[in-house]
Amino acid sequence: MGNTDFFFVLNSWDFLLEGLKITLELTLWAIAIGLVCGFLLALAANSKARFVRVPARAYIDFFRCTPALVQVVWFFFCIPMIFNVFWTPVFMGVVILGMNLTAFNAEAFRASIQAIPKAQTDACVALGLDPKSRILFVVLPQAFRHAVPVLITQAIGIFQQSSLVSLVGVADLMYQGKQLSTQTYRPIETFTVLALFYLAVAIPFGRFAAFLEHRSERLLRV
Repeated sequence: MGNTDFFFVLNSWDFLLEGLKITLELTLWAIAIGLVCGFLLALAANSKARFVRVPARAYIDFFRCTPALVQVVWFFFCIPMIFNVFWTPVFMGVVILGMNLTAFNAEAFRASIQAIPKAQTDACVALGLDPKSRILFVVLPQAFRHAVPVLITQAIGIFQQSSLVSLVGVADLMYQGKQLSTQTYRPIETFTVLALFYLAVAIPFGRFAAFLEHRSERLLRV
């Protein structure tokens, strides 16, 4: 440790910040996709129609039971060959990370939806609310409120897993760090700084998720 020198890493601050910008862009778009599509997938997984429920459950099982690294590599290399589509690396990263998060968020939403008392659904029917109104004004607000701590935790997870796209050439924080490590021959200093970057973003959100979870528990006890 006596030979460590952070000068070259700190001198390339802008280089790393550019990678962090890409990482945050990937994460935020993946979160947006995961929230919207995750809720819709949860509704499909809870559907009484078998032809809707079975594909939804298969999608969830596939993404939850296969390694994220395999998903990223397969998507980046196989989709262009099979379907002859060539998207930008960042867009492809957003899509695969969003698809992965969708599956995990769907499970969180599904558990929250099942926790809603059936009496509320019966009351909606008695009031004459159509299915769309029941979902938008009764199911969605409660499901989202109960699932928030889990959703934040999974958002942190997708922020961390976004580093996997560096393996397929996306110039995110991890990719820039690997490039810098190779150029400066300072892997210890470089990856130490990278870890601090990830911690600086993830820890506040982790504390926020814990706060919301404790607050929800107190409200349930009242």
